[in-house]
Amino acid sequence: MGSDHLDKGYEPSGIEKKWYTYWLDNGFFKAEDKSDKKAFSIVIPPPNVTGVLHMGHALNNVIQDIMCRYRRLLGYNVLWMPGTDHAGIATQNVVERDLAAKGLTRDQVGREEFIKHVWKWREKSGGAIINQLKRLGASCDWDRERFTMDEGLSDAVRKVFVRLYKEGLIYQGQYIINWCPRCKTALADLEVEYEEEDGYLYYIRYPFVNKKQGLTVATTRPETMFGDMAVAVNPTDERFKNLEEKEVRLPLTDRVIPIIKDDYVDIQFGTGALKVTPAHDPNDFHLGEKHGLEKLKVIDDDGLMLEGAGEFIGLDRFVCRQRAVEELTEQGLLVKKEPIKHSVGNCYRCRTVVEPCISKQWFVKVAPLAKKASDAVRNGRTRIIPETWSKTYFEWMDNIRDWCISRQIWWGHRIPVWKCQDCKEVIVEETDPTQCPICGSKQIVQETDVLDTWFSSALWPFSTMGWPENTDLLKTFYPTNVLVTGFDILFFWVARMMMMGTHFMDEVPFDDVYIHALVRDEHGKKMSKSTGNVIDPLKVIDEYGADAFRFTLAVFAAQGRDVKMSESRVEGYRHFVNKLWNASRFAFMHITPKDTWIDSKKLSLAEKWILSRCAHTSLAVKQGIENYKFNEAASAIYQFVWHEFCDWFLETAKPALYEKEGVQRRDTARSVLSKVLEDIIIMLHPFMPFVTEEIYSIMPTTSGSVMAACFPYEEKEYEANRNKAIEKDMDFIFGLISGIRNIRSEMNIQPSMKIKVLAHTADGKEKIIIAENKSIIANLATLESFYFCEADHVPSSCASSIIENTTCFVLLEGVVDFDKEIKRLEKELEKNTKELLAVQKRLNNESFLEKAPEEVILKVKDQHTNLEEKSNMLKENLERIQKMK
Repeated sequence: MGSDHLDKGYEPSGIEKKWYTYWLDNGFFKAEDKSDKKAFSIVIPPPNVTGVLHMGHALNNVIQDIMCRYRRLLGYNVLWMPGTDHAGIATQNVVERDLAAKGLTRDQVGREEFIKHVWKWREKSGGAIINQLKRLGASCDWDRERFTMDEGLSDAVRKVFVRLYKEGLIYQGQYIINWCPRCKTALADLEVEYEEEDGYLYYIRYPFVNKKQGLTVATTRPETMFGDMAVAVNPTDERFKNLEEKEVRLPLTDRVIPIIKDDYVDIQFGTGALKVTPAHDPNDFHLGEKHGLEKLKVIDDDGLMLEGAGEFIGLDRFVCRQRAVEELTEQGLLVKKEPIKHSVGNCYRCRTVVEPCISKQWFVKVAPLAKKASDAVRNGRTRIIPETWSKTYFEWMDNIRDWCISRQIWWGHRIPVWKCQDCKEVIVEETDPTQCPICGSKQIVQETDVLDTWFSSALWPFSTMGWPENTDLLKTFYPTNVLVTGFDILFFWVARMMMMGTHFMDEVPFDDVYIHALVRDEHGKKMSKSTGNVIDPLKVIDEYGADAFRFTLAVFAAQGRDVKMSESRVEGYRHFVNKLWNASRFAFMHITPKDTWIDSKKLSLAEKWILSRCAHTSLAVKQGIENYKFNEAASAIYQFVWHEFCDWFLETAKPALYEKEGVQRRDTARSVLSKVLEDIIIMLHPFMPFVTEEIYSIMPTTSGSVMAACFPYEEKEYEANRNKAIEKDMDFIFGLISGIRNIRSEMNIQPSMKIKVLAHTADGKEKIIIAENKSIIANLATLESFYFCEADHVPSSCASSIIENTTCFVLLEGVVDFDKEIKRLEKELEKNTKELLAVQKRLNNESFLEKAPEEVILKVKDQHTNLEEKSNMLKENLERIQKMK
């Protein structure tokens, strides 16, 4: 079969579309509900239905796909469960914007009509990210695609809510929550993102009742002072040990509030006197509960001041802050203000500053659930990898607060609670009630709030498999083997899945949690639109192909280390794809369908070596994937393909393949070439599925899809196929060849010029190895002759290279024009010295070192090191040539 069956160059776009369609049409991604095969399962972290593929998604899904494709090659029954999350707040915002473009609001269309709009949007535009994942090559079982608002998943959500309510783990109560005035909903603690911002610390004097003096408090939010119920001091604070006053006047109001003492107050912060605002600060809320203080809400759900703010009623909270500070200044109550940088909480969806406030909400009492989930990690039922994240997990779980699960939006799972308007009975059931079970009234009204999006996604590992029914799918694939996720949703999602899984399934939802790092730009900076350093995965795939992109992500996916991504790196691995393609084209010139059997008695040293290295690589890839060291697996196969297979083996095989060593040697070389190339294609398939499928489909010795192939070497075969002695002997031969090649390069000898080499060794074994492989050495080092010699018979005009106990002498007389070479080296040394001095000058410039970015300084330092090394090499070569002249 000739090389014309593979095009001259690999063009990804058409090939990727062709093979993905083929895989789908032939059901290669499908899992079996029941099977005798070993089961392996992963649930996809469901991307938001509003989402588009970004670098984090790409890394996350490439890692999952590598594992799933690898397990299929091992013969497993693999389920990769796909789906999307309904993303309550995000989706509602998108649809509200659509309505606004038509001059409508959600209140104008009403709840029922608004929900219809959302479903229409979802059918038309939602889930675009699924098609983008397919572009990446994700081999999910798409026939099982789920959505967190699916009917089956909705039933599971309701069952869980009702059971937790009846177990006393869900309750409704007045509590301090995070409120977004823009989205008009409560947010969980984890849905608030904190950023450092410039602000002021305002020092305000609260006068004593009958004196001008008073206590000075420090605050960043003066607008909340209208909700102050006390001023607190620490009883151990020396500044207040003689304080006799019991009350202070609340500035800008006619209220008098008490002075309380509590060791919670931080003596080091501000003035030591703390304003206590129970309705607008979570810590003050608990302090207020402890001291029985009233909770006065002074900022409403729109971020406007309520009547407790007196003359400032109706003002926006931030306008109120400004006006209040002006009034305090006029009354002489503003002692001072200091500029500070402080952490400000923002809504994770719309970036509005969040307002902590008292609100009646639904909560999950999570402490009992969290204990079981923590114990599961502590006793090893679930591993968190890298293990360092376990500490973070425990810190959060061991100090967990009740989870606010109600959201004041319309899109989501509506809370299954009804209230009788006549007898006030609260009804919580799995099926919609038609009348009150106590008084029989039909005047029952359902709760208007919906559940937090993360409530439904917490059930994802088992609700997607048919729970609460005990389905075959659930029996086969739960618990799942691994969850792949980013650290940013360790608490949002992972911890909650652990809590729900251990509570409702009495089993952890996954054996392992692999937490991958962030994908940053090439300088290690976080990607953001504002910085302008975002790389679009789809554009990269269009430019370089999915395989090159996937392999780049894998090769840099080291545990605990962020991935530094740049298009130049992807371009580099596109060259690797081309290298594999061209090697395959070369192989197909020689391989025939009958080249499938290897006679081990007829193998050359190079052939034994490549088979041994292939077995070693297979084990390295296997261990890398199974130990979540994807970078090690990818690097092992890269090193083997590029350097050992292409650079060395193909060159050693060419004489036999071109029948310069006889038909028998040709047939053996073909069979080894066929075997190793097939193993390479299978090992590379999890990383680069498209190009490997294309090559495998055309390979003369294979049939069917690479997805149905077997990963090379079973466990017991690794050592049987490894031959470390052979590898050592071949490394010795390669060392000799490299030594001669280095001399050629240093002496500027043209690659095509054949040269004479003498070798001397007192080591009998090395002499035998050289003698048996002289043809390989002569061929790869481009030698005219290669003979053994005695140490005292070496000509003076030669350069030497020592490998192990053998010295090779490259004869230079008649090959190198010494005068010309001296001039060339002197000229190059002069140029290099000038460049070195210029770089040294930059590094001696203090202004450059102070102002230049760290990555620029490192680049210049690397340049200095390289120039120094080159300078030393040029000097050594010059001295050597001058001595020979």
